[in-house]
Amino acid sequence: MKDLVKKIVAPAVVGVGVVAGASPSFAYTVQEGDTMSGIAKKNNMSLNELASKNPNVKNLDLIYSGQNINTDNSTNVNTNTKVEETTSTPVKENTSVSSYEKDLMSRLVQAEASDEPYAGKVAVAYVVLNRVDSGEFPNSISSVINQPGQFTPVSNGMINNTPSEDSKRAVNEALNADRSKGAGSLFFYNPRTASSRWLDSRPTTTVIGNHVFKK
Repeated sequence: MKDLVKKIVAPAVVGVGVVAGASPSFAYTVQEGDTMSGIAKKNNMSLNELASKNPNVKNLDLIYSGQNINTDNSTNVNTNTKVEETTSTPVKENTSVSSYEKDLMSRLVQAEASDEPYAGKVAVAYVVLNRVDSGEFPNSISSVINQPGQFTPVSNGMINNTPSEDSKRAVNEALNADRSKGAGSLFFYNPRTASSRWLDSRPTTTVIGNHVFKK
């Protein structure tokens, strides 16, 4: 009976090694006296890396002679590279500003810069925040946007349109940026379509797309 059990168990152990999916060129056959930490060291891998490549080894202190161990450490590098290339870091959401004001800013950005580059959308949001910080304008986002005669979309109703995801993201980016090192833009306009030219004489901070930003 004992011999029969050995014959049944032995193929099962070999089968587990095959299930691990070790490529023949990277398969190490366990020898008597081998340990997982020793195999990892021989192959310039950490024990955790080796364990991750061999999910069939449930107990790292229990391996058998003749067992196949996957020692391919190149897969880890390729996988990490792929994650870095395809994973984008989301813009952190600023929780110090009310959802109403973030939505209001997003709708203004959409109305003023829907056809502008993403950087131009962020710059429009900067203008609102810079005005809040400036003593020349009201001291809240809502008051700045709704100040009479300042933003055309407020008067023509365009501010009521639904903002795009890019506009929302631009607002979040502006809210989380360090504007102390920025250009301090307080105004923006499109010189080709503007009916008033009074901004021409103010210092230009930057030009993005069709918009010229001014102090």
